[in-house]
Amino acid sequence: MIRVGIDVGGTFTDFVLIDTKSGEVMYFKEPSTPHDPSEAIETGLASALAKYDLKPEEIEFVGHGTTVGTNMVIELRGAKTGLITTKGFRDILEIGRQMRPDVYNYRVIKPIPLARRQYRIEVSERVDARGNVLVELDEAELRHGVEYLAREGVEAVAICFLHSYLYPEHELRSESIVRELMPGAFVSRSSDVLPEFREYERFSTTTANAYLGPKFENYLARLVERLTKLGISAKPYTIHSNGGLMSIDTVRRYPVRTCLSGPAAGVIGSAVIAAQAGYKNAITFDVGGTSTDVSLISDGTPHFTTSREVASYPIKTPMVDIHVIGAGGGSIAYIDSAGALHVGPRSAGAVPGPVAYMRGGVEPTLTDANVVLGRLNPVAILNGTMPIDLDGARRVVEEKIAIPLGMSVEQAAYGIIRIAVSNMARAIRSVTTQRGVDPRKYAFIAYGGAGPLHGVETAIECGLSRVVAPREPGTMCARGILVSDISLDFVQSKIRPFIFECWSSITSEMEVLRGEAERWLASEDVPPSQRQYENVLEARYFGQNHEVQIPLPNPPPDAETFLWEFEHAHRKEYGYSLPDRQIEIVNFRVRGSAPSLGTASHCQQPNGKLEAAIIGRREFFVDPDVKWVDAVVYARDRIPVSTRITGPAIVEDMSSTCVIFPNQVAFVDAPGNLIIELNKKSGQ
Repeated sequence: MIRVGIDVGGTFTDFVLIDTKSGEVMYFKEPSTPHDPSEAIETGLASALAKYDLKPEEIEFVGHGTTVGTNMVIELRGAKTGLITTKGFRDILEIGRQMRPDVYNYRVIKPIPLARRQYRIEVSERVDARGNVLVELDEAELRHGVEYLAREGVEAVAICFLHSYLYPEHELRSESIVRELMPGAFVSRSSDVLPEFREYERFSTTTANAYLGPKFENYLARLVERLTKLGISAKPYTIHSNGGLMSIDTVRRYPVRTCLSGPAAGVIGSAVIAAQAGYKNAITFDVGGTSTDVSLISDGTPHFTTSREVASYPIKTPMVDIHVIGAGGGSIAYIDSAGALHVGPRSAGAVPGPVAYMRGGVEPTLTDANVVLGRLNPVAILNGTMPIDLDGARRVVEEKIAIPLGMSVEQAAYGIIRIAVSNMARAIRSVTTQRGVDPRKYAFIAYGGAGPLHGVETAIECGLSRVVAPREPGTMCARGILVSDISLDFVQSKIRPFIFECWSSITSEMEVLRGEAERWLASEDVPPSQRQYENVLEARYFGQNHEVQIPLPNPPPDAETFLWEFEHAHRKEYGYSLPDRQIEIVNFRVRGSAPSLGTASHCQQPNGKLEAAIIGRREFFVDPDVKWVDAVVYARDRIPVSTRITGPAIVEDMSSTCVIFPNQVAFVDAPGNLIIELNKKSGQ
């Protein structure tokens, strides 16, 4: 039987197929179709069925990561959205936290609220911070407002009342009235999407969920239709931001949880790869067509967060802690009005793409610079299936960058790469040194189509000594989907003091959430024997504004153990503890999960001599001092295990290219990773 992992990226859609009986792994890419991402999925699967002589009924699992939700928020292409809220609070989305993202920058433009002010309706109702009803819901006023939204053609409605995480009845009644008067609208209520306190983040997340809902549902419907058309009956799963899988039905309900869909899968896959290679701690470095995504893995576990911004909109939902910058192969190089060279964040994307791809691109990109310098194959990539226009790439770099700056085309292309590498290195420092983490103690796992291409120089910039490039690194996110668990997080805010005598009531709250998780796993057809649960309490000292997370085993420990764990976690996070200060419990969390049925698939590298892996030679440009060097080009899948390669060399596979600079040494380890040992004076 066949398991399929698909990652829809900005430039390419990646596919990984694993035959669960033979262990054979198949990798390939298709150009993405931004107008309808499901089209590239259909094209790729149809090609796979034909190329590998597969029958549709042999496909037992389809999992996919998607940037559909993220792109809708970035490009403001979501549905016309209304907001129903407590009287006096409709401007929360604009007021926010009254915090400047850059204190001294007076030119910062706040994002346009996803629900415009004319579609934000106030209703008389009020619940206090203890969950007591102060003002009953005015249903006549509500109906009048909903009728207005219907007349205005609103497609999605977010319902966000004050303190509804404690008393959801007003939201539930409002939801039923909206569905009655607007039967075709997508309805999202905060007590369902995010039953946590802090109204700004709750309102923003719920509104984003509504904003994404209608068009995301259309996308999912097209995806299912295309799979059915191919004869594939397996229900597709989607990876969401916490690195877990959920069914189409759950995605329809919570599309906001997919905002880091694909990148999260890459981190999950990297954790498996790192463990196989013997590394407990790793920095993940994912460079695709439009962005660079970096994250940390410590003691074999990815770092998680419960809040981040997507295109400046706060999204509060459990997710892998990934730092994203606009630096990828398609990032456009340009000269600003002061004559300075910049790279990104604007990207050529899949269409028109880099000039070298011959799909209509007219702006110089990072990919074009690599083609000019011989680091990327100047004839064709993707195993020869995608021709490259070297002359076009050279011409656009020369005309748009080199001539205006009065330098050679090689210097201009090198400058583009160095600026991009500098941006990537800053992203790595933001998750390491800026958080007190020494990156030299972490393995550097470079993947994505352009990760290994820039991994060496970026690692040197950060003072690292080794780069690990997994097999077919350009498809790592798709591969990660195949080792991801089914999972979903459930949360409830109930702020209460930690008192020894009340510990049993605190643990009973966890049991309520566990019941919700159990019902969800049952709806996902997970057998009881495979259901797993993780408990977390979020707590703080009285007077603090932020919480620390305390994982609890099953069954929960006694109160004394919790107290010790809290003080330990607080010291780890802040460097101190306050034994005499009252502790507050803030949030209760339970993650329901089921282990993946996939495998990490060990690579079978060939035996024999290194010479059998040579597929040619070409020159590439190292730097303005060394200039051009002659390098051997190797086919990645033909390199024997443990055989050492001395730079300068280039290693190519279907999905990516690794550049090994002079005086550097590389080898393939037993799991199939290409390990590059760095000389800090090379490649600069």
